[in-house]
Amino acid sequence: MMIRGKEMALSLLAVGTAAVAGYALRSGQRTDSPSRSKANLGARIIGRNEVPDGATVVDSTSQRLGKIPGARRAIDRAVRNDAREEWEHVTIDRDGAWSVVDTVRGSLPYYSGSAGEYNGVYVRHNDRIIVLDAIGWARLEEPLH
Repeated sequence: MMIRGKEMALSLLAVGTAAVAGYALRSGQRTDSPSRSKANLGARIIGRNEVPDGATVVDSTSQRLGKIPGARRAIDRAVRNDAREEWEHVTIDRDGAWSVVDTVRGSLPYYSGSAGEYNGVYVRHNDRIIVLDAIGWARLEEPLH
């Protein structure tokens, strides 16, 4: 009887090990799948009179602003295209892209409007004021249930 119990334990151990190995292999494949996060940085020009009283205006040469991937590119695009009616966007599609949203909202003076003002970071670029904001999303491999 004792030998049979050991055989059963070894069989269960082998099955459990195979299940864990299969899960690990499948999980490893998912990192290469299209389920990645994205961030979208938008910038648009506003008038000086549109800057809310409580908003801090950051200079476009700020080091913190320069460390945010795509921020200067979005600002330059808004200036180049004189984006007053529409937002100019830069999409970041790579691992950890959501951290860009956190950085924009956490490391710079982010303004959350409550009376119809634009949400975002107000930036002075030469003689213009630009609002920079970021959103993030993830493309899921499987639908949520």
